[in-house]
Amino acid sequence: MTRLILKWALNSFALFFVMKLISGIRIDRFQDLLLATLVIGLLNVFLRPIIILLTLPVTLLTLGLFTFVINGLIFYLAAHLVPGFHVTGFGSAFVAALLFSMFSFVLNMMFGTKQ
Repeated sequence: MTRLILKWALNSFALFFVMKLISGIRIDRFQDLLLATLVIGLLNVFLRPIIILLTLPVTLLTLGLFTFVINGLIFYLAAHLVPGFHVTGFGSAFVAALLFSMFSFVLNMMFGTKQ
């Protein structure tokens, strides 16, 4: 349980860092940051595999690069689901999803929360 909370905190920090780097991402309150991190995580667990399966031919044709677009869509969808989490457009969501994935990966590797 503590590993899950640590992972959530690290991902929240990664999202905060992405928000500071990209002008098209805005979060109103700290609670919205935590909720947005939770929603992104839940969408990645439940919706992302279904979308990847449905877009498998396109993903194979682009040699897996289409998964970056899927990550951007998940990020953009999370912005529509969380009221205090704002993304100005898909371009911002795409870049933010790339940075969020990189920062999250690095932080989770540094603190040993990857399994």
